[in-house]
Amino acid sequence: MKILTFLILISSFLIVNAQEVKWNGPSVDLKNGKLKVSANHRYLEFENGKPFFYLGDTAWELFHRLTKADAERYLENRREKGFTVIQAVALAELDGLNIPNMEGEKPLIDNDPARPNEKYFAHVDWVIRKAQEKGMLIGLLPTWGDKVDKQWGVGPVIFNKENAFNYGKWIGNRYKDFPNIIWINGGDRSGGGANFEVWNALANGIKSVDKNHLMTYHPSGASSSSRWFQNQDWLDFNMMQTGHGERSYAAYKKFMIPDYQLQPVKPTFDGEPRYEDHPHDWKPEILGWFDEADVRQAAYWNLFSGGFGHTYGCHAIWQMLTPDRQPVGFARHTWYDDLDLPGATDMLNVRRLMESRPMTERIPFQELVSNEYMPETDYIVATKGKNYAFIYIPTGWAASVDLGKLGWKESVIWWFNPRTGEAKKLKETTNIEKEDFKPETGGRGNDWILIIDNKLSGFSAPGK
Repeated sequence: MKILTFLILISSFLIVNAQEVKWNGPSVDLKNGKLKVSANHRYLEFENGKPFFYLGDTAWELFHRLTKADAERYLENRREKGFTVIQAVALAELDGLNIPNMEGEKPLIDNDPARPNEKYFAHVDWVIRKAQEKGMLIGLLPTWGDKVDKQWGVGPVIFNKENAFNYGKWIGNRYKDFPNIIWINGGDRSGGGANFEVWNALANGIKSVDKNHLMTYHPSGASSSSRWFQNQDWLDFNMMQTGHGERSYAAYKKFMIPDYQLQPVKPTFDGEPRYEDHPHDWKPEILGWFDEADVRQAAYWNLFSGGFGHTYGCHAIWQMLTPDRQPVGFARHTWYDDLDLPGATDMLNVRRLMESRPMTERIPFQELVSNEYMPETDYIVATKGKNYAFIYIPTGWAASVDLGKLGWKESVIWWFNPRTGEAKKLKETTNIEKEDFKPETGGRGNDWILIIDNKLSGFSAPGK
């Protein structure tokens, strides 16, 4: 009997702990008002001034390939993990014009952008409202890029400058009063050349009727929206796609740091990094697969280098793969089997850490790190607020930190484990000179975050 009681107590303890790692309640409070760009033009916040942390997931085929029941299952899973934005496409990538959705409806009558199918968009409405109930925003792409520029996609190309503006006006009018929309123009395509006037027309069509929602642009791989649209009034913030070929810090040096320095100043972030369970550079037999260590690295490298938010992605989930569908790009699992991969769960630790300190004052602060040599696969990155600093150590190298550059006299120092979300106080110290900090474990997959707080700030343990 005592053994049974003990087992029941242990079982209850495990259940409580499992619940503790989930997000409680709506992901965000949409009663905070519309989203806007912060006063320093680096972050997003609500009308009432409450900061908004953009934690996205790529569910490109959400409207096209999921039933209502499956859509709710997916959205609830993402709510529990603290995701705040779901990126999805109205005219989907995978033959989204010609293959009906799960209710048997195609989005356009005769593939004509001037003749949207009300029954199809009623399903889109339902999914967006279901996300609203759960406190999540939809990063809504009006179309995937192959409908503008076919390239490797299915197409067909249906847009030109004139009908793109009119379709933008129609879809903008339909969703202008939904409280949980962020517009994402583009769809994995270049914005240059002949494409420029089409994407520009689509954006201006939306903005001609919708003054309520922010807009960005989803670029082709290894690029940023700033390359084509930095000076367009409709581009409220920049999005980059570092893509699926990098396993180092190189992409953030190439795109994030230059974006952060652009004028006019606009928020920027990585809206499509390496996906979990995606073959590295599409060469699984040679380079293997991206895992949770890769997605954590992408998140913290992005955020600590100037990103205002971050998007996670999983290879099977973006395409909503099931056993009866042809895998794209060597995808090897179903969407529902991959809902709880470790990297997705780790994103909740990302959000909790970012929100545990004032977010909208944070700036890149690489001068804090004084290591003489760091390979790009082991690159240590620092960011700083007025009374705190975060230093990301991706593979357990010792970080040489110039404490004298912090701007305050005494610090409380913590180790934060991004794999578990646990914080451990290391010590209190006077900021006099450089000091080396080495995590307790090292090697690939053993990433750590060193947190240095101004002692006078009175901050609680990070990530709580």
